[in-house]
Amino acid sequence: MEIILMNAYTLKSRPIPFSDDWDVIVAGGGPSGSTAAAAAAREGARTLLIESSGALGGSGTSALVPAWCPFSDKEKVIYRGMAEKVLEKCKAGMPHVRREDVDWIPIDAERLKRVYDDLVTGSGAKLLFNTVLSAVERDEQGGVSTLILSNKQGLSAYQAKVYIDCTGDADLAAWAGAEFHKGNENGELMPATHCFILSNVDDFAYRHLYQSGAGIFSGNPKSRIYDILKSGKYPLIPDAHLCNNSVGPGAVGFNAGHIWNVDNTDPGSVSEALVLGRKMAAQYRDALAEYCPEAFGNAFLSVTGSQVGIRETRRIVGEYTLTLADYLGRRSFADEICRNSYFIDVHQRLGAVEKEAYHYGPGESHGIPYRCLVPKGLRNVLVAGRPISCDATVQGSVRVMPVCLAMGEAAGIAAAHSARLHEGDVHTIDTDRLRERLKSEGAYLPTYDDRANTPNAEVTSSSQ
Repeated sequence: MEIILMNAYTLKSRPIPFSDDWDVIVAGGGPSGSTAAAAAAREGARTLLIESSGALGGSGTSALVPAWCPFSDKEKVIYRGMAEKVLEKCKAGMPHVRREDVDWIPIDAERLKRVYDDLVTGSGAKLLFNTVLSAVERDEQGGVSTLILSNKQGLSAYQAKVYIDCTGDADLAAWAGAEFHKGNENGELMPATHCFILSNVDDFAYRHLYQSGAGIFSGNPKSRIYDILKSGKYPLIPDAHLCNNSVGPGAVGFNAGHIWNVDNTDPGSVSEALVLGRKMAAQYRDALAEYCPEAFGNAFLSVTGSQVGIRETRRIVGEYTLTLADYLGRRSFADEICRNSYFIDVHQRLGAVEKEAYHYGPGESHGIPYRCLVPKGLRNVLVAGRPISCDATVQGSVRVMPVCLAMGEAAGIAAAHSARLHEGDVHTIDTDRLRERLKSEGAYLPTYDDRANTPNAEVTSSSQ
């Protein structure tokens, strides 16, 4: 549903509160925003993080995504630095997770909120929750001059030397006039998912009958989700997508089903998705109770995400656009700020027959260059997270939380360097110095060798 505003209203001229005490302002407190703010503050920058909800973490907390995507390339952890620290602190509070495991680790959303709180506040960055980015003002030098925010104190204006857009939808950059793309070549977006948690689950039955691909996971051709779909009893369950993880005692988190035609830049469509998603979650509970009674017969729908799980919207046009050819070639870059090995995970757009996926072999990865975080035409703005400069297919890989954590840390350091050494110009920073600083904090950044830009193995293509 698109709500079209036909008329225009001109605000009356009036002063609003103003703050210009900041070197770096980060908009959006998801994974990339949290590490960006913490890294900028760690570098000595006066840093403010604004978040529209009441918690940091985004997909892993407010949207209740129940598991981390892999942190390894099947041989070693490659999302290191702050990313690995966040993972380890989460695992420390989950006794049912083995210490050596690093892939598909379940998420305790409440614990993760506290981990992010401590990461950001412990760095010295300041936080403003329940504060919405409402407008962006540009200056005559091609930079952002002012952000207009709104919260319970009304409208206020904030200025910094450098801004980091971690909104997930490139709101700050787009409103400042940056060029962007949205969706595939036809403008079609990947579907959303509204995650939820079932509690009062029989842990023993779940572990032995249904977990690890057996019984209900959609990757198993004998999954009972196919019986549920065939029955026709639960019409709101749209497909076999049914990822699930044990997130606590008697609690199973679900990333299940798809909701199409959701555009996170359109509040009307998101509102409809939230209403539909809550109804879908109730049907999943009832269906699982009927078809998997050993584990879910007494299950209780305890919570749905306060946010819809969004996979894509805008992608900025940056100084470099990462392509499928770069991914397939496992390309390295002289200015890369992290590596990525997650498979290309493009959920089927409306009307598509199946999901598009490409998988790497053990030890394989590609680089993400700093230039993908730098919007063309904006002097003092960086973008981190799922809206970086890439094509629609590659976005299906770089959109997930571990790589967003790594990108955020790099953006935070770069922003602090730009504010202190380059008069806020993010296009002129020394990327060699940035890479060395990231390495000193534990980042996995192999020595750049142009010979590494040739493919060294065949990529596996599959549909899931």
